[in-house]
Amino acid sequence: MMTIEREMRTGLKTNVSNGKGKIWTARIMSGIVILFMLFDGIMKIVGPEPVVKATLELGFAERHMAVMGVLGLLSTLLYAIPRTSILGALLLTGYLGGAMAVQVRVDAPLFSNILFPVYLAVLYWGAIWIRDERVRKLILFRD
Repeated sequence: MMTIEREMRTGLKTNVSNGKGKIWTARIMSGIVILFMLFDGIMKIVGPEPVVKATLELGFAERHMAVMGVLGLLSTLLYAIPRTSILGALLLTGYLGGAMAVQVRVDAPLFSNILFPVYLAVLYWGAIWIRDERVRKLILFRD
């Protein structure tokens, strides 16, 4: 009964056979992404000296930092809200795709810098895949 009520409140259809372990795994995966993106967005808006320096080294002007921070925070907020998590994940995918492109442009190290947005994407899309039956139906792993 609780699952049906939760589905009605959140608009998400969860599978009862998921189990608590899978749900908590998805929450932890999402939490890691949300915390990282909140920190990243806030630091871009606040603009401490090391963040400004790193941003300038990537080829951006300091005035671009607030816009990047707000866009990252907005995408993260949408991801954190259950009803809009898929939209947030799509926006984060675009945002982090741009981050990856910038890292490629400056010839950054592959596994630590260029692929870091991919690691985050695996976490947030994986969390959605675990907790949302519609996404599991859309993204099927077949034998």
